[in-house]
Amino acid sequence: METTGIFLVKDDITKLKTDAIVNAANRTLLGGGGVDGAIHRAAGPELLSECRLLHGCDTGDAKITQAYRLPAKYVIHTVGPVWRGGNQNEEKLLAACYRRSLQLAAVHNCSSVAFPNISTGVYRFPKEKAAKIAIVTVKKFLLENKYPEKVYFVCFDDENFSIYKRLLKQETN
Repeated sequence: METTGIFLVKDDITKLKTDAIVNAANRTLLGGGGVDGAIHRAAGPELLSECRLLHGCDTGDAKITQAYRLPAKYVIHTVGPVWRGGNQNEEKLLAACYRRSLQLAAVHNCSSVAFPNISTGVYRFPKEKAAKIAIVTVKKFLLENKYPEKVYFVCFDDENFSIYKRLLKQETN
């Protein structure tokens, strides 16, 4: 499914051959569970070595590394907010994750970038709310910037895929 440079795929983000994939990382950037652990395992130990040099990352920010054994060129590590009921700037911080990741992709001339469903796993951000924030933020960025040209929302599970599919369809109607 495509909407003006935005594509939806149900896949394993570590298998995508894009210029950059985004890692839903924790503040240490030293690996963890979910997509973070999968990216670190697939990239190999060199990724962890480079991440150690970055000295962590604040929530809502992002940092970029090489992708090593992944088919992508870069990994953009962003730290999403833990959902605490919606009164701790979680929505603004999540939007900042997408914006900052796209800014790094643009600076590194990435024509394509793939995002996982940031903060919707163990960080418990409501999936529907997170998907709306992701779509609105990415769409606005693409309208205002030359790079990246293509953004992929990569859903690993059926629930997120269905949510994104419905919301992206609403965007085109």
